Order: sequence, then structure tokens, then C-alpha cells
Amino acid sequence: MISAVAIDKQSRMSELRMLVDVDGYAVLPGIAAGQPTAQVAAGLGEIMLSWGGKLVQELTPKANSTPNTYSGLFGLDRFPFHTDLAHWPIPPRYLLLRCVRGYADVPTMILDGRAIASEIGGELMGRALVRPRRPRCGEVRMLRLQQSNGADEIIRWDAEYLKPASHVGELVFSSFQSIVAEATAIPAVMVDDGDVVIIDNWRMLHARPAIAPNRRDRRLQRVYLRNLA
Repeated sequence: MISAVAIDKQSRMSELRMLVDVDGYAVLPGIAAGQPTAQVAAGLGEIMLSWGGKLVQELTPKANSTPNTYSGLFGLDRFPFHTDLAHWPIPPRYLLLRCVRGYADVPTMILDGRAIASEIGGELMGRALVRPRRPRCGEVRMLRLQQSNGADEIIRWDAEYLKPASHVGELVFSSFQSIVAEATAIPAVMVDDGDVVIIDNWRMLHARPAIAPNRRDRRLQRVYLRNLA
């Protein structure tokens, strides 16, 4: 016999998948309150190891950080819109952000990459070749800004870590960049410890506002998921 608790969990996961399928993201206030982030993430989907073998990554504003990272490039300034690990052949599907210390005026900003790709056109997006700005595993692999992966489409974007690699790539890259600059973003607000945002990293772009001196204790934790449970 299936318990009422199991049915309720199935119902909540079904609702979460529907929200993410429709909107590309979901805000889950307080879902992780009092629980370890890895435990919450494991209940929501299949966790991916990030580089360095970490399950959970700590995200805190830094004025100076490791080169070749967003913190190293931008410090406390605004982070530009991007999809995480866009230079990987297959980027992580979902991004989980858990709030430890948050502020309403420092939200995670979100843009619908699918809408931008539709404005440019799927045929052009699929022909737009890009490359990582640095070799990965000793090689430079050509990538497409939009590619099929089974029944799904991957839209990748990162103006810092990807560079155009063809004439069409240059045209589409420039168009995509212009649309992003003019687009109106959605703020995903996390304030309390335990608030969580799930983002479809194959569809949505995200960014971070600049960090004011009195907001430098903002702290998030990040987990990558292969799928939602």
C-alpha cells in the first residue's frame, strides 16, 4: 500500500516538474529550512558532481578570487547573464540554489533563453558554432549555441567563456548579446535560510546584481542536478 506521505511527495514533485517545465524555474520558499542542502537536493533529483568532486558549492561575494572564475573576473560587480558550464559538451540540466543568507534587493535574475532563441530562429541558432575560450581536457571542441539532446534542446550562453567560431556564430552571438542587453529579467528572490530556486539550465539564463558593501554576507549554496525526481 502506498502511504499518504509518499502520495503527497509524488504530488509535490509532479507540481515542481510542471512549474519548471512551464516557467523554466521554480522558487520554493523554506523547503530546505533546517536540512542539509545535499539531502534536500537528493530528494529533488539526481545530483551531479561538479568540478573538484564537490556536491555542494558555496557561493559568497568576493572582491578578489580565483582567476578564470566569475568572482575573479567581476568581483563584487554585476555578474552577466549566462548558463552554467556552457563550455561543457553537455552542461548540467538543472541548477539548485539554496539560500543561507539572502536579501530581497539581491535576487537571482532570470531570462528565458528559449524566447531569445525563438526570436533569432532555431535554424540560425543550430548553425551558430562557438568554442570555449580555453581548451578543455587538452582540446578545443566546437559547440552549438542550440543543440538537440534526445527529445530536449540545449541552449547555452556565456559571453565570457564562449567565443564565436564561425561567420554564422559571430552574427548570432552578436544578436543574442543585444537581445540579452535589452531584455527585462525576472527576479527570483530568496531571503530566508532554506529558500530554494530550481533553474532549468538548458533553457534559462541567470545573473547576479552588483553587491553593495552591506550585502557582502550574502551566501548561497549550489548543487547541479541531472534530472528532477
